[in-house]
Amino acid sequence: MPIVIPDQLPATKILNAENIFTMDLSRARSQNIRPLEILVVNLMPTKIKTETQLAKVLSNTPLQVKLTLLKMTSHESVNTDAKHLEIFYKSFADIKNQNYDGMIITGAPVEMLDFEQVDYYDELVEIMNFSKKHVYSTLHICWGAQVALYHHYHINKYIRNTKLFGIYRHKVLDKTCPLVFGFDDYFSAPVSRLSETSKEEIKKCDNLHILAESKEAGVFLIATDDGRQIFVTGHIEYDKFTLQDEYLRDLKKGLNIQEPYHYYKTIDGKKEIDYCWKAHGYLLFSNWLNYYVYQTTPYNLDNI
Repeated sequence: MPIVIPDQLPATKILNAENIFTMDLSRARSQNIRPLEILVVNLMPTKIKTETQLAKVLSNTPLQVKLTLLKMTSHESVNTDAKHLEIFYKSFADIKNQNYDGMIITGAPVEMLDFEQVDYYDELVEIMNFSKKHVYSTLHICWGAQVALYHHYHINKYIRNTKLFGIYRHKVLDKTCPLVFGFDDYFSAPVSRLSETSKEEIKKCDNLHILAESKEAGVFLIATDDGRQIFVTGHIEYDKFTLQDEYLRDLKKGLNIQEPYHYYKTIDGKKEIDYCWKAHGYLLFSNWLNYYVYQTTPYNLDNI
């Protein structure tokens, strides 16, 4: 089934070029199917890239998925055209009385700040509180995972001496959890962060379970007992060139950045990107949609 996205969203052309089945809202409304309503809180500066990446990984199921994009009104985005935000994004005021099958809170390049120093923190707290009553399952990514762990469970983040930047090997710790059904014992995933969350603090919280971790990059995947909250500390939704784009951006800024770890490989004397996480990225989001959203959300969203 297709991913349902707003009419004329720039991601449409990219997805169609990659043979990913999309459907605009006009056509979707003509079908007698209730799509899964997924709210995306997009905190990334490169919003169009993030929209496209999430649309890709959410598209690989037999379910019809409808995306609603949410922006922060307490923060002015300088990297995305204001017209794009006006056309395709809603504010919290627009949706605060709605219910959703699932929600995704993305990462954000603000990890060097204390949570309360982020200009949209109070607004995001409202949204995270909203999720407890109006969203069946919420998936938090990278800084989105850190801020949610802090808000919901008082688990802090800690600044590292060096940046975790590259492709890291992770071990599945609980193979019985539906979120990792079909995963290999080990899987690779992109990580790009200057901070980390304490494994010891997570383990002290009875409601949180660590599902996957890396010896080098630490905890990667965490879930609550009921699956209503999922936390991913990396970026398994990233596409092939995202880390390279970040690397070249930081080089251009003159930052002290190392080449992404285990990201490139040499074949016949030529350096190429080792795109080794795509399948597990699709599988993680498919499992989330199937086992934690579709199979458990009431048909009538008013009953959440």
